[in-house]
Amino acid sequence: MQSHAPIKALLFDKDGTLLDFDSTWATPQEKVAEFAAGGDTALATRLLIAGGMDPVTRKTAAGSLFAAGNALEIAEGFVENGSQIAIEVLTEKLDRIFLDGMDVAALLPGLSEALPRLKSAGYVLGVASSDCEASIAAFLKTTGVSDCFSFISGYDSGYGHKPGPGMVNGFAQATGIPEHEIAVIGDNTHDLEMAAAAGAGLKIGVLSGTGTRADLDPLADLILASAADLNVDIHFTG
Repeated sequence: MQSHAPIKALLFDKDGTLLDFDSTWATPQEKVAEFAAGGDTALATRLLIAGGMDPVTRKTAAGSLFAAGNALEIAEGFVENGSQIAIEVLTEKLDRIFLDGMDVAALLPGLSEALPRLKSAGYVLGVASSDCEASIAAFLKTTGVSDCFSFISGYDSGYGHKPGPGMVNGFAQATGIPEHEIAVIGDNTHDLEMAAAAGAGLKIGVLSGTGTRADLDPLADLILASAADLNVDIHFTG
């Protein structure tokens, strides 16, 4: 691995990186598919599958609409696959259902200890998610870690969408820390592609979400089982 400048800030994806993806999102994803299907059970099942969720195992595939898309992109996918509800109405409803899902969301194991430890060590922490900004804020409040984070960005925050570089650029601008001193941590390829597009100093893949080692290895500088494995003793250099 090539050497990197000292890392001063950590930008985390939310779903699958900070949040347990399948246990949190299975029920909201079923609810949005049911709404989009307008009571048609067969269509709801088709929409679930189109979104990337197996209706039997309730697992979501890496890189799928549910795993990587924002509410607008999911709504567009649902309409393409047979939903008769207007995209604008559907997007608003999806955002509302996803926001409600944050009331029972939980951090992945170990993060309630790791995040304050990283902040205390001097790292500036941020969140970049394909969810809406209100949902990110609700998640951080529900899990009691809002004070750990100096920056949040959702698909509706004005920085653009993953895998574009905007959320990393926005974090850099908001904190005054240049992109090459920022590490991006995520469980999906679009997180690492965003990091590469922005010139982030370190791209860290985690296996706690929907992405696999085979997915992440070609794009990551480092792969960890979980973001909780980050600690103050890790030297972010090659």
